[in-house]
Amino acid sequence: MTTAPSSFPDERPPIFSRVTLKTAATVSAAMLVMTLFILDGPWHIRFLIAGGAGLATYVSVWTFVTPRIQHAIRTLRQIRQHEFDKLEAAPRPTGDEMRELVWEVFRTGQKLEGEIQDLKRMENYRREFIGNVSHELKTPIFSVQGFTETLLDGAVDDSSVNRSFLKKIMRNVNRLDNLARDLSEIARIETGELEMSAEPFNLRSLVQGVVESLEIKAENKNVTLQHRLPENLPLVHGDRERIRQVIVNLCDNAIKYNREGGHVEIIGRLLPSNEVKVSVADDGLGVSPEHIPRLTERFYRVDKSRSRSQGGTGLGLAIVKHILSAHDRELMIESTPGSGSTFGFTLPAVLDEEPPGRRASIPAHAEGQRAS
Repeated sequence: MTTAPSSFPDERPPIFSRVTLKTAATVSAAMLVMTLFILDGPWHIRFLIAGGAGLATYVSVWTFVTPRIQHAIRTLRQIRQHEFDKLEAAPRPTGDEMRELVWEVFRTGQKLEGEIQDLKRMENYRREFIGNVSHELKTPIFSVQGFTETLLDGAVDDSSVNRSFLKKIMRNVNRLDNLARDLSEIARIETGELEMSAEPFNLRSLVQGVVESLEIKAENKNVTLQHRLPENLPLVHGDRERIRQVIVNLCDNAIKYNREGGHVEIIGRLLPSNEVKVSVADDGLGVSPEHIPRLTERFYRVDKSRSRSQGGTGLGLAIVKHILSAHDRELMIESTPGSGSTFGFTLPAVLDEEPPGRRASIPAHAEGQRAS
């Protein structure tokens, strides 16, 4: 951002300025009229007084007013042409109305520069988002269309392939359904339609339920899923179902992108800050450092072909980020390629249990913007 100087740039206006000439001429004429009623003397004295007043006015306006007007004109022209990098800084106003005028013009340019940059970023994001959604929809739709056409062309009577084709159609339809659900989930969280309610709950019990629900999936991938939370872990405060969704998404990713024979562990511990840290650690493929800042972006995939083959929508971590942001929390990511990854977050511990039935509403559209 351009800083404000203490004075105007040393660029002098042209000698003959229209504003300066008009002002000086007006003052000279006014002075000449005044001398007609005040002075009794020869006309050349009256003209000399009027000319001197006009000259003094001309020099004053040319020195103090015209440079500021021209500075404002240049600034407005640069704003109109979106040449914000050429925007000349104006001195801060110090009781001078002209300085204040030019300063406001300059500040308007700065404000417009920020808003235009935001609009450009939003436009790029919108364009990228539409392209990603189109691409994610295109693949399963083409697959369903291809298998359906093949069945209609006679394969429906071929017992060796008809069930296989129907299963593939169902798999792609499920993928479309998951994509629609995830997009709807993010939209509802962002707009505040999905209300969250925070209350104390038993994190250890919740994690046990998550492990049980994902055991079969982990066994099918030959991945060991376990948890390590102490029995005396205090209650935590948050929306139980949404936090469950966060842990399920993190564990699901850790299982999907793990190696055969790998391990996934859910860890919980009380921090000195009276917060409970929840971590989902795996010893799988890991992620390169350059990919980590973009992991929570919608549809961002480190390995696009592998991600799609695993059946993911590319929205799981985006949903995790939004849910944690609504809790005013951030997603912490540590990863080493070839060694595994750890995804973690914290929740406030309830050391003195609140009265039963007491619930606190969480604005679902809250954006912490710290997760990355």
